Amino acid sequence: MNVSRRTLLLAGAAGTAGLVTGPAAPGGPAAAAAAAVAAPFVDSYKTNTTANLTAETNAAVRILSGFQKVWSTGTAWNTGTVLDEAFLRANVRYVVSTTRRRTAAEAARSFVVDRQHQSYSVIAGLGPLADAYKAGAQAVTGITTAPETTPATTVSDAVPAGSPAGSTLGAGNPASALGKVVTLVNTVRGNWSSGNPSKFAFQYPRPWRMTEDSLVVDTGTVDEFGYPVYDSDVVVTPQLLRQRSTNPAEDGGYVSGHTNALYMAALAFAYAVPERFQEMVTAAYDLAHTRIVTGMHSPADVIGGRVLGTALTAAILGDPANAALKAEARAQALAFFQARFGPDVTAAARSGEERDSNAAIVKPKQTYGLPARRSNLRFEVPTGAEVLLETRLPYLDAAQRREVLRTTGLAAGNPILDGPEQWGRINLFAAADGYGAFDATVAVTLDAAAGGFAAADTWRNDIDGCGGLVKLGTGTLTLAGDNGYRGGTTVAQGTLVAADRKALGDGDVTLSGGTLRLTAPKVHVSGSARLSSGTLSVTVRPHGAAPLTVGDDVVIGANTVLEVSVPQADKYDSPVPVLKARRVRGQFARVVVTTPGYRATLVQQGDAIALRLRKA
Repeated sequence: MNVSRRTLLLAGAAGTAGLVTGPAAPGGPAAAAAAAVAAPFVDSYKTNTTANLTAETNAAVRILSGFQKVWSTGTAWNTGTVLDEAFLRANVRYVVSTTRRRTAAEAARSFVVDRQHQSYSVIAGLGPLADAYKAGAQAVTGITTAPETTPATTVSDAVPAGSPAGSTLGAGNPASALGKVVTLVNTVRGNWSSGNPSKFAFQYPRPWRMTEDSLVVDTGTVDEFGYPVYDSDVVVTPQLLRQRSTNPAEDGGYVSGHTNALYMAALAFAYAVPERFQEMVTAAYDLAHTRIVTGMHSPADVIGGRVLGTALTAAILGDPANAALKAEARAQALAFFQARFGPDVTAAARSGEERDSNAAIVKPKQTYGLPARRSNLRFEVPTGAEVLLETRLPYLDAAQRREVLRTTGLAAGNPILDGPEQWGRINLFAAADGYGAFDATVAVTLDAAAGGFAAADTWRNDIDGCGGLVKLGTGTLTLAGDNGYRGGTTVAQGTLVAADRKALGDGDVTLSGGTLRLTAPKVHVSGSARLSSGTLSVTVRPHGAAPLTVGDDVVIGANTVLEVSVPQADKYDSPVPVLKARRVRGQFARVVVTTPGYRATLVQQGDAIALRLRKA
């Protein structure tokens, strides 16, 4: 069918056709599904079947229905109505620009990700642990390179000839040494996890069937492969030209099924191997972007796939029927990697400082710069979403994990992200770095004997808010952000590390037990400091500034110890500053020098404390 370039835009918003669906008898299956969808997504995710294609009967279609603010489904795949011209024009234009600037290497990679089993693709996010995982899970793929030109036939993943017995596509063999992890990934990607019902429901065309005006334009001709030719500026990856569907009515773009699958697999792995949580989230963003690079999907399609994959993973992980499986998968993965890399899997899982480079990958892909509407919509964390952080932040309770999600959520304004239940506003990359704000006092307990993140963790976000922090338990928490929270910081037990000048926020600081360790060259306390008991640990530098400055008074209790690390030097000719404040009252019980070969004597002069150092 030929549809003129301006037909749909001229139609404007005159029609607001509902989602494609057939009639249902009152009281029948559709009515029962509609009643189920009234419940939160995590309690109604099993309505996500091709028998249910409306927001009223399918929980997945419902949470994705923010898209209806920009696109109204028509009676056929090419008769929908554009409701937000700027949004959809930008959506397709992004694909045009990306596919026309695509390099040969990017095209080849997009082919591999398109044809490879998604559960295998995301294993790369395990970084230094990936090869060990593949061996232990017996996970293989038959797609590792791209052909130079368009293959003569379609291409599918298959176990390579000569692979060891038990080798399996995707996440691996359920009977392997990592079988519980494999089963968890497969379960998350189970019977209720398809993006097809949403594709059928929304009927939004793929970008290669559209123009930059977000219109469907069929030229009425076919190409050399026998596929209909569309008047589109999108350039599909040449190696994938035969992989295109010839049935547009069953081949919608919104949502991207590959993206949905990539996120489900990545987040299932992130649950079982939280030592690579943030990296697995990054892998999902990075791999999903190749769907745009191929020309097969648009940013809106990919964002929708992320929303669906995130919600489905939370629902399935939170389903009581899977409680034992997820615990077994986590325990199995931990034991497997500890046996190969030692007890500190977190250290083994790091392949250098990845956080900044990963943030650069993730941030632009969260909204793809699509036009946003001005909105003050409050972010209400979806019911059950907190399970996604269960292993990454094991020392927080469910309510605290929800608060982490709320305070790190994405801004309002994107219609897809703002859809029912707001699953799209979850920012798991940021949530892996702890709170974004303290809107009330947060008490956090870490246990040094528990191991992993439960024993020691780092919050890297810039934490704001009117609340404060109380550090409890024997474990260690590091604050590495440029923090501005105003409710004060209390160290009562264990260790709190200040790794940034503003790590301790803009309030008062209280040390009543445990250790306050300053690892940043300079740490500033805006308010007062009450060092009543415990240990203040600092590193001093010859001829350097005081490692701790306090804007108001400092009161030092008789039971407080000053612990000092000093750089190796031939000699210290003059006192080395330690602390400077508006006024200092009291004195440290003693000073302990942790660097071998040095002794120190405290020198207190008015509003400053220094050390006179000498070789022992």
